[in-house]
This record gives sequence, C-alpha cells and structure tokens, in this order.
Amino acid sequence: MSAGPTTGPVRAIAAAALLALSACSNDPCRAPAPPPLTAADSVLLQPESAAFRQRPPDTFHVVLATSKGPLTLEIIRAWAPLGAYRFYNLVRNGFYDGSRFYRVVPGFVAQFGTSGRPDVDLTWVQQQLPDDPVRMSNAQGTITFAMARPGTRTTQVFINYQDNPSLDSAGFAPFGRVIRGQEVLRHLNSDYGEPQPGGKGPRWKCMIRGGNAYLERRYPKLDYIRSARILR
Repeated sequence: MSAGPTTGPVRAIAAAALLALSACSNDPCRAPAPPPLTAADSVLLQPESAAFRQRPPDTFHVVLATSKGPLTLEIIRAWAPLGAYRFYNLVRNGFYDGSRFYRVVPGFVAQFGTSGRPDVDLTWVQQQLPDDPVRMSNAQGTITFAMARPGTRTTQVFINYQDNPSLDSAGFAPFGRVIRGQEVLRHLNSDYGEPQPGGKGPRWKCMIRGGNAYLERRYPKLDYIRSARILR
C-alpha cells in the first residue's frame, strides 16, 4: 500500500468492510447456487427477532473450531458493550458456522465475518451497529468489529496479529481477546492476502453475492470456522 504506516491499516480495514453490490463486469462473482437454509437456520433471516436480543454475560468464552484447530476467545462486555452483545447473539444463533478467514495478513489482522450464505449476508449488511467508545487498545490478540466508517459495524470482525494502535484513534473498539490457540492464528492460510482490488483475495461484493460457493470455487485454500460455540 502506498499510504503511510499510520493511515494504511485504517484504510485497509475500511476497504475490506465496505459494501459495494454493483454488478461485476463479466460476472467474476458467478458461483453455483447455494443450498437452501435449513429450518433451524431460518432465524438468521430475522435479525429483529428475540433470538438476537439476549443479554450476554459480563464475560463469556467462545470456541471457534477452525480448519486449523480450536481458538478460544474471551469476550468482555465492559470493553465494548454493543459489540459484545452483537457477537454473542450471532454466535449463539450459528451465524459464523462455515465463515471463511477471507483476509489473512500476517503482521496485521486475520478477518472473517460473512456467513457464507448470500440470503443471510444480504440481510445482515443492513443491520448497522452504533459505535462503542474505544476503551481498550487494538493489542495483539484482541478481536474487534470491522467497519467502513463510523456507525457501519455489522458482522465483520478481525483479530489483531500485532499491536495496531493506529486503529484506536480511528474508532475500532476491541471487545475481547484470544486466550487459547494463538498458534492456530499463525497457521491460517495467507496465500491470498488483502481482498481485491488491493490484493489477490476475494472481492467483497462477490462474497456477498456468491457466498461460500464463490469462495470454494475461486479461493479453495481459505481456512474457515467449522463452528462457533459459547462455552457453558
């Protein structure tokens, strides 16, 4: 990237979160039709339902069973209450099951947050979350919601590979941290790097339109979350 060390990461995070659903020339987003949602997953099309209004504990743990092994997160509601609330309800309803680590940049972040099901993702890109004040720094191992600009958080999150203090002043508010499985992060596939157009990775609008069918076809080496579960 041509931007300097302070603005570069901020612009990169914003670019990865920005939604642009205009048609692609020659339709590079083309992918097989996704399977229909199961009855159990149909709640994901109802973001206003009571299923997404459950109050999280002050602190809770989430296990991401990834294609490279388990990763345990500690979510601390006091750090970013709105972010913790959103993440808790997305996890408990299975939103992240099958989600790809579509942006893995060693020395910066590992990002995920599409469900891989176009009808679900098209629903949730409209569910923008107000910002939390930044109470904790984007230190190594913290997890934070991505956004394109203030007030645009939805479902995208990233884990910091290193201390990224420049993200603090841009309004990125961590809501938890990795407490086990740091070695899993180091082994996530990073062949594709940044998303297009800045890198070789997936096009954001194609991920929304084509879901995991698009990603499996064009980016088969991406690691993914088999399941995300709250520890009881």
